[in-house]
Amino acid sequence: MNIIGPDYLVFGVDDVAASTEYLTAFGLKPVDVTSEGGLFEALDGTGLIIRHKNDPSLPPALPTSNMLRQQVYGVKAAEDLDAIEAELSKDRRVTRLADGSIELKDDHGFELRFQVTKRRELVMPAEKINAPGAPAQRKPNEIGVWEEMPALPRTLSHVVLFVPDIEVATSFYCGRLGFVITDTLTGAGPFLRPKANDDHHTLFFIRTPDYMKGCEHLAFHMGGPTELMVAGTRFVKKGYQSFWGPGRHKFGSNWFWYFNSPLGCHFEYDADMDKHDDTWVARETPLNAESSQIFLFEMREKWSPAGGPPPEGKK
Repeated sequence: MNIIGPDYLVFGVDDVAASTEYLTAFGLKPVDVTSEGGLFEALDGTGLIIRHKNDPSLPPALPTSNMLRQQVYGVKAAEDLDAIEAELSKDRRVTRLADGSIELKDDHGFELRFQVTKRRELVMPAEKINAPGAPAQRKPNEIGVWEEMPALPRTLSHVVLFVPDIEVATSFYCGRLGFVITDTLTGAGPFLRPKANDDHHTLFFIRTPDYMKGCEHLAFHMGGPTELMVAGTRFVKKGYQSFWGPGRHKFGSNWFWYFNSPLGCHFEYDADMDKHDDTWVARETPLNAESSQIFLFEMREKWSPAGGPPPEGKK
């Protein structure tokens, strides 16, 4: 089953206007968005679909207060949809839609849709660095940062779910859909990647009580750590609240910066994630602050040497 990863996440929100403002400020492009909601795209066409929570076109809500309604996964070809349908129709209802996509529920009741991926291929340069002992990546007089530099989400990276039973979740996604465990945080859960994606993870589970079931956070890949820092700084300046970061994770090695959102979950900019193949041996370590991040910055106001000594405690 050549599952690539999430094409879209669908939300039923309390406030369409506030969510629209948030997603646009985050860097996603509104596509045919009205007062009733619509699609917000990253550069490759992946993204989020929002509607008001009472919109009858939405999939059913979770029994919790979480706003996630559906995860839409992209696959490589129609044959992959046939394979998923054949496997999962053995023990649940699988609905084939007019466009060829299929809908079903996983073993925790999350609504899933699988479609031939709608994502567009990106051809864009990555962030360039210069380091002693290595050939320069930027040409002479080619600067690395400037005030108006672009810093937009490139693709929907991953989703993190609160689930009450890690074994049930892992058995479904690995045993039935071919995901692979790359690493595990004991006390939380495993990181998973699907067959047709070499990112460290597109899915991560955190064990919680059943009443918390839903989306904890979602993430979008940026073009590098500098883009992440620039986008996050601009977002803070627009008045949005940082939740965690900026910093860099240990498992996955990805840079991160999380923000609160009106969609009932956290949003993450991430960058520079590890890649893995089938020779990788999964690691496991207990969940704690030390295992979660290799370093963490504290967001604070800018300081200039011309302004005198740094604030107290910031030397």
